[in-house]
Amino acid sequence: MATQKLPEGLHLDTLAVRTAVDKSQYGENAEALFLTSSFTQPDSETAARRFAGEEDGYIYSRFTNPTVASMEMRLAAMEGTEACIAAASGMGAILLLCMGLLKAGDHVVCSRSVFGSTLKLIGSEFGKFGVQSTFVSQTDLAEWKAAIRPNTKLLFAETPTNPLTEVCDIRALADLAHNAGALLAVDNCFCTPALQKPAALGADIITHSGTKYLDGQGRVIAGAICASEALIREKLIPVQRSGGITLSPFNAWVVLKGLETLGIRMEAQSKRALELARWLESHPGVERVYYPGLTSHPQHALAMAQQSGQGGAVVSFDVKGATPQAGRANAFQVIDSTKWLSITANLGDVKTIITQPASTSHGRLSEEQRQAAGIRQNLVRVAVGLEHLGDIQADLAHGLDLLT
Repeated sequence: MATQKLPEGLHLDTLAVRTAVDKSQYGENAEALFLTSSFTQPDSETAARRFAGEEDGYIYSRFTNPTVASMEMRLAAMEGTEACIAAASGMGAILLLCMGLLKAGDHVVCSRSVFGSTLKLIGSEFGKFGVQSTFVSQTDLAEWKAAIRPNTKLLFAETPTNPLTEVCDIRALADLAHNAGALLAVDNCFCTPALQKPAALGADIITHSGTKYLDGQGRVIAGAICASEALIREKLIPVQRSGGITLSPFNAWVVLKGLETLGIRMEAQSKRALELARWLESHPGVERVYYPGLTSHPQHALAMAQQSGQGGAVVSFDVKGATPQAGRANAFQVIDSTKWLSITANLGDVKTIITQPASTSHGRLSEEQRQAAGIRQNLVRVAVGLEHLGDIQADLAHGLDLLT
């Protein structure tokens, strides 16, 4: 599809505002929203060529739409990949990826610390169809290497992880994957290309939940995969065209506009998150804080190298609790004592969000799976928004101060 011609070497902030398909004949400055299910063709021969993939052109919004194409082009430009394909949600993107790349008998090595739904999708749902999987420590390269088999096709990591912010060495995992003839996919949801570019570190595929920071205001559900033109065209587009794992034009337009402010939002939210993490470390009601920007984080140096020197906007912490039951009660107390923080399992919003992962994002896992992933009952996750830092601290203090 035709795209606006931009000079080489533009900064990510410029690409985030300017990358899009060509303007229409009306010369709109803001990208147009094409709310149409289909596109008329000039004649039958042209229609035949376009449906056969012999000629570029918009056909049907299940797999070709100018607004969706603009969002895909913009995100690919920001990630530094050749192409991007949008999906109905972040999990829809991972589903599309697995359907496009894997078949019965193939093997996946995946971090056991990834998002709970990703664990379920790869381990349980694809297991029904004969796809084998091994879950390993996010940070132990020896475990990743030992888990690789002759039939391993994909390594899948999320960095930092949700919710413990564990950081993996992307370059080292890419080397492991490529030496085994496999591909490395990295979920870049927490950092976004504003802070981290996995492709520059050797990753073959980058997945996104556009629902989070790419939109930035909690308005729509969206997902995306960034990769090479060949992988997307040959492996993923056919699955999307048949299966309809499609992003709506309206949702694509919302994410497209959200990308324009991604850099300044991530910088501002990361700054607040670092200060909040330092404050939580000093609070007597808190046992431990998980945040890559803290020097106490086990992978702090690696995170600062991979994440452009910023820790992201998600802070998790363990509240005090002598037993799992006491920890759960204390976590609930801290959450329920807040006056205005949003109690929801989403993240990436300009509104600060608080949740207990063990009963929400990881609630469908068994207790054994949660323990293996380090998700304890006393864990609280805060996705820091753009409110005043002092107000966020004061709202958290309502419950934390009761634990001292």
